[in-house]
Amino acid sequence: MANSTSPAINAVPEASRQAQGQFQNHTPIQRLSVGKTLRILWNAMFHKPRDTRPTAPVPVQPLTQAALMAAPNHSVYRLGHSTLLLKLRDKFWITDPVFAERASPVQWAGPKRFHQPPISLDQLPPIEAVILSHDHYDHLDYQAVLKLADKAKYFLTPLGVGDTLIKWGIDASKIRQLDWWQGTEVDGIQFIATPSQHFSGRGLFDGNSTLWASWVMIDAATRIFFSGDSGYFDGFKRIGEQYGPFDLTLMETGAYNVDWPHVHMQPEETLQAHIDLKGRWLLPIHNGTFDLSTHAWYEPFDRILALAWERSVSITTPQMGEAFNLMHPQRGEAWWLAVEGESERATVQSA
Repeated sequence: MANSTSPAINAVPEASRQAQGQFQNHTPIQRLSVGKTLRILWNAMFHKPRDTRPTAPVPVQPLTQAALMAAPNHSVYRLGHSTLLLKLRDKFWITDPVFAERASPVQWAGPKRFHQPPISLDQLPPIEAVILSHDHYDHLDYQAVLKLADKAKYFLTPLGVGDTLIKWGIDASKIRQLDWWQGTEVDGIQFIATPSQHFSGRGLFDGNSTLWASWVMIDAATRIFFSGDSGYFDGFKRIGEQYGPFDLTLMETGAYNVDWPHVHMQPEETLQAHIDLKGRWLLPIHNGTFDLSTHAWYEPFDRILALAWERSVSITTPQMGEAFNLMHPQRGEAWWLAVEGESERATVQSA
């Protein structure tokens, strides 16, 4: 594997584990039976509730390269799903860049975007590093990676994902692959690949052949956590003890389902993970862009906002493309309420 790196300072000596060529979670998770998998697929194809997609346009604040270049440091922008653009030290960093119309192996079928990205790949400013959490289609976009090949200086990945990028033609010298608890430094910012509880694979025969991870970003006194995808597990508390408190946690809140409780978090678990991490501000992600479960598209926002208010947790819900600045944090608005009027929400929920 390309570009191994040294362990992070004070790293916890517990790397990922492999068995028979497959990566494993520290705590084994229950695998879906064939029958349950077929039932889930059947329901997804023929019994989707009406409210899993918005009935009106999702608001997007367009971004321009000029506006981004003029923006202050510590600005964070949601571009959609788990794609975030961060400005730190006058440079730009992007997580899980997905710009495709569909989160799918093909672009004629599969979950379709609710909205266009606030800025195109061509208009993005130069990217210092692309930070990837795992290889699923809603997090690793082949065409986006190819377009970023010349625009991005580095690609930071969990083990094995970098090898996939090399196969796609990305220069191996740009890739830094990390195991859990390993770190690397780029332009004075420290990045540590930390555990998550999930799985990987882009086809029928490559399951768990690459690693999945969350990420810790340390820029002097500023600390940011990016969850990637994860079920709730005790690793969040361990990460919080090792690297917290975090000024901002970018936390998966969406695509959850009682049928897959170990690999995606319910909103209650997202909030607890944020608390475990000793987070100050919570920005819920992994929602509002793709239809990946059976809950209403707006439900993750409703639930996490109510839970945060109940627990007095500082939460921000910016529109796609709207800036959130860590130096001047603000909550944002419940913009999704205007997409589905109360009467429409009531009609859909009672249907």
